[in-house]
Amino acid sequence: MNPRRSFAAGTGLFILLGFAALVYLATQTTSVANSYQGDTYTVTADFMNVGQLKVGAPVKMAGVRIGSVTSIKLVNMQGQVTMAIGKRFDEIPADSSAAVFTSGLLGDQYIAVKPGSGINPDDPTGPPQVLHDGDQFIQVQSALQLEDLIGKFLVNGAPDKK
Repeated sequence: MNPRRSFAAGTGLFILLGFAALVYLATQTTSVANSYQGDTYTVTADFMNVGQLKVGAPVKMAGVRIGSVTSIKLVNMQGQVTMAIGKRFDEIPADSSAAVFTSGLLGDQYIAVKPGSGINPDDPTGPPQVLHDGDQFIQVQSALQLEDLIGKFLVNGAPDKK
């Protein structure tokens, strides 16, 4: 086989593999591949700042995807996030908290659910309280903005001049 011809074939194969890798990465980092399938129930949370959270963003508990963000709207000067949680995750304690986190340093944002105790304060020996369709997270943590953190570091990190 002609060396020039095999070089061209190798280059073409390399380019095709590169495009295939780009398509794979593009679909894995968007909501196309991350949409939750199956029966769900809806819960909401009101945040002072949702950052760059997007519809279709994952909802995770202990790093495991349990649902996705279905809508984000402004209600009473706060960002109200509606989430669809898979029905198979129907034992999330009612006193759980929701926070807006970022994947990596500059990655996409998602909702992280930290489970509560589920203990009913009115009846501590009774069955645990869990989230149901239409419930709302009471304990929330808004998104941290990188610009705010840098500003706090620059203002508070400067040495005092006396």
